[in-house]
Amino acid sequence: MYNGKKVIDVHGHLSTPPHFRAHAMNLHALRTPGNTGVQIPEAAMNQALERHLRVMTERNIDLQLISPRPVAMMQWERPFLVEPWSRDTNDVIHTQCKMHPDRFVGIAQLPLTSGLNIEACCTELERAIDKLGFAGALVNPDPNGDRQSPGMDDKAWYPLYKRAEQLQATLIVHPSISRDPRIERLPHSYQYNNLTEETLATLLLENSDVFEKFPNLKIVICHCGGALRRLIEIGDPIDRANPSKGRVTASGEQSGGQVGGAPVEHPVKTLDVSANLFFDTCAYDPWYLGAAIRQRGVGQMVFGTEAPGSGSASLNPQTGKASDDVVAIIDNFDFLNNEQKMDIFHNNPLRVFPLLKKLRNI
Repeated sequence: MYNGKKVIDVHGHLSTPPHFRAHAMNLHALRTPGNTGVQIPEAAMNQALERHLRVMTERNIDLQLISPRPVAMMQWERPFLVEPWSRDTNDVIHTQCKMHPDRFVGIAQLPLTSGLNIEACCTELERAIDKLGFAGALVNPDPNGDRQSPGMDDKAWYPLYKRAEQLQATLIVHPSISRDPRIERLPHSYQYNNLTEETLATLLLENSDVFEKFPNLKIVICHCGGALRRLIEIGDPIDRANPSKGRVTASGEQSGGQVGGAPVEHPVKTLDVSANLFFDTCAYDPWYLGAAIRQRGVGQMVFGTEAPGSGSASLNPQTGKASDDVVAIIDNFDFLNNEQKMDIFHNNPLRVFPLLKKLRNI
């Protein structure tokens, strides 16, 4: 709780016993989908969730939206394997939500593949929302890991956007692995892929007409939306380098920095995506997270931690707590007042995930 209201974490991933990973490996190796799903004894499931729930309590998280572990979605595989694996994964998430309905809400895995497989994704999204009681779905913008999928502004995604809008399901953009050979020497190279794919998704959605076509669609980009902006947008400040040139202009050419033809004005259409595009707070460096909140705006930020995950084993020297204790980080930000912190922890998640109020008495 924070000031008497529940802390809602929109970025969690399921914790599972070895049975789950064994089923995935057998599916991958034997290439023979079964019809029995993942068989996990209740005692084993409880043991896997014990640490997860303890970490949530230690991090002051009351309710967490749990989705598949992105690196385990296997979306680079063939559709005939990805589709049953997605259903099996969602059934396990559903089981965990039934076991702890006051702590978990489901976010679905979609059977995305190299060709997007959008029709099957819409079918599984509908099942997850209508039959399993989930609040949204995870979207990997590069399911094959080869950077060849259509960008998230492409019409190929439109049927999924339309179905999500109809269902009031929120889509969460979270990449998985990359098979780019240039980054193979990097440890945990999926983290680099997260940065690049989330940044690209943010820019494409900000500079497209997706939300004009789907005005009620809500999309959350994980990890603060990828890379932050390093340039100040064109405005009214005076050109300090050469005051005689007057106000700052759109390019070095217009400011006298280039030799060539006459400058050409390119009108820029500014799109308001504040009702549709949001970012979670899953960043463990306080300076980075603070900059993200300032750049994106409090109204666009929803609380997310990925706990337990990559930040659970490291210490944040500024808070003296685990790195993924993001409540402690945000609570220390003196540039936010209590009302703004409450928006991030509680109010914004409820606004961005409209199905939450229907699913839980919050």
